[in-house]
Amino acid sequence: MRTLERFDNLVQMFFTRAREKGDKPFLWHKAGGKWQPTSWAEAARQVASLATALQALGLKHGDRVMLVSENRPEFCITDLAIMAAGCVTVPTYTTNTERDHQHIIENSGACAIVVSNTKLAKTLLPAAIRSSSARMVIGIDDVRAGQSGAMDFHDYKDLIAKHPADPEAVAARASFRREELACIIYTSGTGGSPRGVMQHHGAILHNVNGCCTIISEDFGWEDEVFLSFLPLSHAYEHSGGQFFPIGLGAEIYYSEGLEKLASNIEEVRPTIMVVVPRLFEVLRTRITKQIEKQGRFANILLDRAVYLGSKRAAGTTSLLDTPMNLLLKATLLPKISKRFGGRIKAMVSGGAPLNPEVGIFFDSIGLTFLQGYGQTEAAPVISCNRPKAGLRHDSVGPPLPDVEVRIAEDGEILVRGELVMHGYWRNEEETARVLKNGWLHTGDIGEIDDKGRIKITDRKKDIIVNDKGDNVAPQKVEGMLTLQPEIVQAMIAGDKKPYMTAVIVPDPEWTAEYCAHTASRCNFRVLAQDHDYKAAIGAAVERVNKDLSVVERVRKFIIADAPFTIENEQLTPSLKIRRHVLKQAYGERLDALY
Repeated sequence: MRTLERFDNLVQMFFTRAREKGDKPFLWHKAGGKWQPTSWAEAARQVASLATALQALGLKHGDRVMLVSENRPEFCITDLAIMAAGCVTVPTYTTNTERDHQHIIENSGACAIVVSNTKLAKTLLPAAIRSSSARMVIGIDDVRAGQSGAMDFHDYKDLIAKHPADPEAVAARASFRREELACIIYTSGTGGSPRGVMQHHGAILHNVNGCCTIISEDFGWEDEVFLSFLPLSHAYEHSGGQFFPIGLGAEIYYSEGLEKLASNIEEVRPTIMVVVPRLFEVLRTRITKQIEKQGRFANILLDRAVYLGSKRAAGTTSLLDTPMNLLLKATLLPKISKRFGGRIKAMVSGGAPLNPEVGIFFDSIGLTFLQGYGQTEAAPVISCNRPKAGLRHDSVGPPLPDVEVRIAEDGEILVRGELVMHGYWRNEEETARVLKNGWLHTGDIGEIDDKGRIKITDRKKDIIVNDKGDNVAPQKVEGMLTLQPEIVQAMIAGDKKPYMTAVIVPDPEWTAEYCAHTASRCNFRVLAQDHDYKAAIGAAVERVNKDLSVVERVRKFIIADAPFTIENEQLTPSLKIRRHVLKQAYGERLDALY
């Protein structure tokens, strides 16, 4: 059994692995239809050179550098170079709006920005040019600007070429401590404005150590291969899909996207995949449809596999099941395993809750499935299911090593350990609200079973987590909707779903004007079925969507039967909406929109 050494910082961990691995492949990307590698030694050279260039440009210890890029080798290299220069990475979603970028630049005080291409720069540059802190932009690919103003533009490749550096010398200078700030990852808050979670080196290293322990003890630590698919700006992929593989000394392949994910899996043959529930649901649908086309016998085998998987999950298997298990291992399961590359050790789900049935399905077809639990504020992994502890798909497993978890009197899950953030950047009020006496108040309600496994039973907070693990603050979107003249009240939904939906109460005065203009009956129930009336409300929703990020946009809506009031218990006395009451009233109709 291997154990991870104790490192002082993430940069030290990377250069140590690069020294050990040398010319072996590290980062892979697809170019010209072929997978192209970047070796550990070459990555170390580029990290050292870019770190030296950043310092030559005047960046100092503790300066924040924003990174806006899709998943690609340059993201990893830039992230490490920023940290090696003593600066702090601010990874940011490629789907952010101009307003999102503006808030993050101003709040973080980022003085430099690295952006991957012209397409992403179109949304970013207006915010950067208007900001009070940003003074330079580095383009990984060619980034064109019509007029730079006071902004300095630099070419990524030129900076590396003009500042050759010795990786060993740069590694020696990276002497910062585990408690020092490594990155600021922005996540949606209840007030709507994204909050900057301060993740220190020790927090991410703690996560990496815990995940490496699981691999070593439960599966065996060998030459691991990861396929990176989720956005690296998300804490889950940032730690689990980048730094965890570095800790293992693994290879990382960058997926070409959802459209080509299935073929990428077959080509890359990953040993570990870090994914979100939505992907599992997509893969389950594809597998089921493929088997449906293979005839009656194949369908019977799949049904029996899932049936036996359900029995295993319930602990009710018997010797009578042995013949069918042997038949499945000789026929169906090898074919499915081949579609996943044939060497998957574990598929790890996190970022959002998963339906236990999906977990049972994947275990049934021979793929080890682990559900984890975490928050950006905990770097982000808190717990993970482990075969060693006994897999239960209605739980999120035991805490990682050296993580304390307890349940408060009101049922809230509290977490303590090195993985917990030091606070929110420039937000003392929110920090004080969630960090009390060293304990992170997660906002989730749960319990711990007799084997130490955590089970999430409810959400204390209002944040919506979609099926891809993205956080959406409902108050922000609802507030923007109710600013429209057509809308007086709104509640959005979308927890564990692929997109946001809404219940909308049209404004009575606007509705009266609409009815007078169109000679319609002013009755909510009647108007709710009127195509033109819904289209007018839809136009208001689309106006709001233009100022929202992709994950926040309301794709579909229903019109409420009546206004939300205190009398019908859909409003509190302080005029806040009662979400649980509204979900009871409209839940089925909202679910029907998906």
